[in-house]
Amino acid sequence: MIGKEQIQQVLLAWYDRCGRDLPWRADADPYKIWISEIMLQQTRVDTVIPYYDRFLRALPSVEHLAQVSDDVLLKLWEGLGYYRRAANLKKAAGQLAEQHAGRLPGEVSELLRLPGIGPYTAGAIASIAFGKPVPAADGNVFRILARLTGRKDSIDDTEVRKELTALVSSWIPTDRPGDFNQALMDLGATICLPNGAPVCAKCPLQRFCRAYTEGLTQDIPIRSGKKPRKIEKKTLFVIKWKGRVALQKRKKGGLLENLWEFPGVEGWLSEKERRSALDSWGIQADQMSAMGAARHLFTHLEWHMEGYLAEASHVSEADRWIWASPEELTTVYPIPSALRYYLERL
Repeated sequence: MIGKEQIQQVLLAWYDRCGRDLPWRADADPYKIWISEIMLQQTRVDTVIPYYDRFLRALPSVEHLAQVSDDVLLKLWEGLGYYRRAANLKKAAGQLAEQHAGRLPGEVSELLRLPGIGPYTAGAIASIAFGKPVPAADGNVFRILARLTGRKDSIDDTEVRKELTALVSSWIPTDRPGDFNQALMDLGATICLPNGAPVCAKCPLQRFCRAYTEGLTQDIPIRSGKKPRKIEKKTLFVIKWKGRVALQKRKKGGLLENLWEFPGVEGWLSEKERRSALDSWGIQADQMSAMGAARHLFTHLEWHMEGYLAEASHVSEADRWIWASPEELTTVYPIPSALRYYLERL
């Protein structure tokens, strides 16, 4: 049986020596912690930091976030991916402005009522910003606990996660819950790694770890098999006319909603089919050249794209799209990183 007091003492002492210096740890501002935790979902820390700094400069409070336009918000988020996170931030900010005077609540039960906040994020905010002795258990924590306890069942199993969450809950110290949770975050990010060999020689919890003792660190944790991604083929048209480029807004309610994209059709088209598509949109293009193939991976989906640059000499339905200048492509219209390959070639 792993001693709770020993785990607390050893892990907090290690955190005091080795904890990462991150901008959202400068103070216990709930708003800053919230923004950072949402950004860090499925995104690496080194990627997040410049986005976080830019976001806080533009939107320093709940009130600013609640009132920002969708295009400005998504432009600030452009490149981070999983854009629904940004949409939920704005929805939650509106809810906070209406119901909580623009302040984040400190109780997990109230935080869970906000769009985009699940048990992990609620636990992180409540413990770090408000000192509540609650866990912030995510995949990193489940991996650490599975190795410590030598579990050989899948950490993707709901019941296993409940048991591991209950275990870490029993370890949370009442005096430094936020630091304890952040210590586990840092341990998972720098020592008890998900890919490749964990850095066991530097792990403060090495002597408590069954996976290390039994030589199973490469075998634990056990993960359930992932389903193969669905593949969608697309043909994209980068249509230039009078020095501007055609953009259309993606539909609400779907993948990458409210972002801007180049016009396109499903499937890969022959030259005749590409000409027919342009004709159907009222585009007369004297020149059309291949821009190359690109692929983008989403969680459960892959886009396999072929892009074509069409130099339009005549456009009969100009109001079908927005026509963006080169400067507006980089400063005004939020374009998903899935299309960055073609954007860069402009």
